[in-house]
Amino acid sequence: MWLHFKKIDWSIVIIVLLLAVIGLITIYSIGSSGSDSFFKKQLLFVVFGFIVMIGLSFFDYRVLKNHTVALIILYIISLALLAAVLAVGQKVRGTLSWFKLGFFNFQPVELMKLVIVLILAKYFSFRHIEMYRIRHIVISGFYVFLPIILIYFQPDFGSVLVLLGLWMGMMLIAGIKIRHLLILGLIAVLIITCSWFWLLRDYHKNRIMTFINPQIDPYGHGYNIAQSLIAIGSGGLFGHGINQASQSQLNFLPEQQTDFIFATFAEEWGLAGIILILFLFSVLFWRMVRIALKSSNNFCRLYISGLIIIIFIQLIINIGMNMAILPVIGLNLPFLSYGGSSLLIIMIGLGLLQSMKVRS
Repeated sequence: MWLHFKKIDWSIVIIVLLLAVIGLITIYSIGSSGSDSFFKKQLLFVVFGFIVMIGLSFFDYRVLKNHTVALIILYIISLALLAAVLAVGQKVRGTLSWFKLGFFNFQPVELMKLVIVLILAKYFSFRHIEMYRIRHIVISGFYVFLPIILIYFQPDFGSVLVLLGLWMGMMLIAGIKIRHLLILGLIAVLIITCSWFWLLRDYHKNRIMTFINPQIDPYGHGYNIAQSLIAIGSGGLFGHGINQASQSQLNFLPEQQTDFIFATFAEEWGLAGIILILFLFSVLFWRMVRIALKSSNNFCRLYISGLIIIIFIQLIINIGMNMAILPVIGLNLPFLSYGGSSLLIIMIGLGLLQSMKVRS
């Protein structure tokens, strides 16, 4: 038992807990101006997620590596949940993405993200030397596009982008030829162009147009971006302090605990706080990369790479949304934003990573 705990990467555990605590403090500050139910629920998610992460380090990840049937069953279950949420799910902020389970709302797309990482890691680990074959791009794309179709109808455009970025990133790591990647990029441009006319909903177009020119909708999506920039800018070097930020305390800033928690944090903690969380994420990625490079097989390396890609994409998009660098598409900030589904699934993912570290 003691030897097992010695092999766990405690630096990752500490960094994750520090980020989660920063998120809890920020959520508590938001709740101090009203209800504290978000804080209590998030605290429960953090504690349970920590227990799950440590507990999964005892699980032998090779069960997933060596048994394709187990992964296929997980994939089918995740697809079924995505289909079921369209029929009986709860609509929140215009998106039909959640199951209502008592006080807890479960978002199946978060589970699908982790399952796709496992599926692609399994598929590419045995075929990385054959990545020059087009069929492997097509087959791996089939695994990704089935859930994307279901996610589009929720609609959850942010998660669609995460899955596409995950697929492209893992193919690049697995050894896809550059010319094939360029062809996929060209196809993506054509799809995006066609999507503007036939696939994107009106509110998607409004968000993109508002991102380009916030004055088009100054009291709608433009208002959200403007208030976010005001909050970040007013934070200055060291911020206003907990419970002292006007934008969040007076409820000028929308979705403070989820989409715009970065702006809330920046207003309270300032530039120094922003540097702190970026430093923590950088160290987290560095530790994960080290474990991937020291892993004994391609499955582990690809799995850890996919987990890094998911966290990195959501980090970049959320901060980009808050700073008006990217359109607002509803992605949370890993570990900090309120939300049990996202936090618990990432903790499960890190638990599997610890299992790989222990058995490397």
